[in-house]
Amino acid sequence: MDNFQLPPIGFGPGSQPEPDNELAYMELPGDMRTYTARLPEIDDAEGLAPALALLTSLVEAADRVAKGGANETVDLRGLDPANRRLVAETIGEGEVAMKIRGLPALAVQESVFAGLWGVTGPGLDAIEVGRVPQAARSRAFEPILPARDLPKDASVFNAPSLLAELHDKSAGHNSADLHVVNLTLLPHTEGDLAWLETRLGQGATDILSRGYGNCRCRATALPHVWRVQFFNSMDSLILDTFEVTDMPEVAQAGLEDLMDSAERLRDVLEAIR
Repeated sequence: MDNFQLPPIGFGPGSQPEPDNELAYMELPGDMRTYTARLPEIDDAEGLAPALALLTSLVEAADRVAKGGANETVDLRGLDPANRRLVAETIGEGEVAMKIRGLPALAVQESVFAGLWGVTGPGLDAIEVGRVPQAARSRAFEPILPARDLPKDASVFNAPSLLAELHDKSAGHNSADLHVVNLTLLPHTEGDLAWLETRLGQGATDILSRGYGNCRCRATALPHVWRVQFFNSMDSLILDTFEVTDMPEVAQAGLEDLMDSAERLRDVLEAIR
């Protein structure tokens, strides 16, 4: 008697797609955003002299800040529409955007030159040169949603110990220190996360850093405590953390970035003059 043979896997009715149905492919990662020089055309150099002078002042400010100077702000409100448009076309939009809630509410957009930030709000239209806009740092932990006491229920397990750790690190924080609580590597429930959000409250500064994937930073109402989440190019959460720091490093321009921005903007000005 012949040995019993199983049918080969992957054959037979239902194993192949129907002829009229299209195959669904997984979305592939997108390209990483990279720097490209913007060279706007200038037809009236004399009429656009205020914009060129302002851009020159940005180069000089970036040089000073890169050497350890304090943030500098250049006001754009005195420019006419043509000059304002030239400035916007030259500096473009970079990867980092911020929302600072409260009074006054501010919107921040980094330019393609790291460390040059467009800051707008009621009665404000300016470019701030620095590692990060001062308001994003100084107002970060102003409570938009104050922390509230919330009793534990059956879904809360590890959140109380995490909250105690964050309060301890917040109280003893030194600006040179960074403490990270990696939720991705710790056991927790959805109830833990909801309980922590209520007990920590919500601060004024929200940050989105776009690149090969996104990083979203949200200040809590507990001083020096940020929720920092990293997403891949398909917007799936791959790293979830709390950082105890003045400002997450991923949101800041480095001093080397500022030096590079000054050099690049100087090259652009030479090309368009």
